[in-house]
Amino acid sequence: MTTLLSSGALVASDAPAECRGKKRRVPLVRGAFIYPPSEQLRKAGYFSWPGSSFDAEGHQRTYTDQIAQIARDLQVHIQMDQKPLDGDESVARFIAEVKHSEPDGLLLVPFKKGHWPKVVRIIEETGIPSVVLATLGVLLVGHINQLHRRTGVYLISAMDDLKSVREGMAMIRAARRMKDSLLVRLAGDERREARVPHLGTTVRSVPLQQFYQVYEETPVDEAVKELAASYHKGAKEIVEPSAKDIVDAARACFALKRVVEAEGGDAVMMDCLPGLRKPRKHVPPCMGFMTLRDEGIPAGCQADLNATLSLMLVQELVGLPGFQQNAAMNTTENHYFGAHCTAPSKMLGPKGRAEPYILRTHAEAGWGCVPQILFKPGQEVTMALYQSGEQPRMLIYSGKIVRCYPKAPGGCRTNIEMTINEVDDVCKVQGMHQAIFYGNHARQLHRFCRLYGIEAVS
Repeated sequence: MTTLLSSGALVASDAPAECRGKKRRVPLVRGAFIYPPSEQLRKAGYFSWPGSSFDAEGHQRTYTDQIAQIARDLQVHIQMDQKPLDGDESVARFIAEVKHSEPDGLLLVPFKKGHWPKVVRIIEETGIPSVVLATLGVLLVGHINQLHRRTGVYLISAMDDLKSVREGMAMIRAARRMKDSLLVRLAGDERREARVPHLGTTVRSVPLQQFYQVYEETPVDEAVKELAASYHKGAKEIVEPSAKDIVDAARACFALKRVVEAEGGDAVMMDCLPGLRKPRKHVPPCMGFMTLRDEGIPAGCQADLNATLSLMLVQELVGLPGFQQNAAMNTTENHYFGAHCTAPSKMLGPKGRAEPYILRTHAEAGWGCVPQILFKPGQEVTMALYQSGEQPRMLIYSGKIVRCYPKAPGGCRTNIEMTINEVDDVCKVQGMHQAIFYGNHARQLHRFCRLYGIEAVS
């Protein structure tokens, strides 16, 4: 049975709703170097590309050390065969082992132009997402174009580019982590579980009443007082909220954390607007959303599945939180305008500097305490929205922040005005509740989409 959960499709899961979050598995990557022994080529008297000066065995030793460091840094298990694949028998054995072990990805490193068909064979017969590193001077244009834009492949044709190999391993890790992640959905009045098609993320619905109850039971203890004091101290300005509003915002943050921890969740999304209407059930949870995102825990507004998956995916891929926002446009200047009543202050990640913020009331509800983050003008940004389903898409845009309006007369409290690189008319930008991230990661997102069969739209 298919269930629709707020802007995204899911399928029912057989897993019991009372079970805790899934244990994350260390991603497994199987790898191989593919070339004939150099001594064999010397005896034949002809090397072809990459040529007689290329030390294949030396390159393997150097690459192996660097790949091992990448594995340690990313906490990925990269199992490279020590003996290079040469004959058809060794390739067949490798393919059989891959099919048996079912790794999360492959890392293939050819050092011989004539062995390129063996690389293609491995990719086609295993169907495993593959990162291929071919040092410049190994392949010709026909070989490169054979896999350059093929779904399921990230081909790197560059000079000893282990930085791009790291990027490829990070993509494989992100996909594995998304598959293992549990997203807590605070909405409705039923407990149930579902699975996001393609990504495999588990979504556990928890009744809103549970958050209401936990919020009511959260006392004003020392931890709450300390968090409220940090909100107060960190604010550049406090416009409407009272001291009690700030304390209650801290209580809501701890209530969110307790629900997520009780479920064993990796991320949360909440149908956060109904409880703000009279009779009020809780204060705006927007400061809590800021804190969670600052700590590296994706938190999506309005129980929007696609927006939250976007926050999760980019967090896993590049380690940065995002700003989910309502889409609008400045048509006079051809700028994109987005606004919402929460955002991360640490847009550069948990260890990064915090952007200045102002404490305001919730714009649409007119009460409580929410952050107005003042983003940095001139900062390059990426805007993305994963659109789930059996045929998933990702909207990907990039640009620069032009300004924030500290005292905008309308719209949500945190706002951003930015350029868009990919369109001539900003009104062509698609989507709502897209997530905005610091840095230009558009190319990396396009590569991720190609590696995992997601249609990229810009």
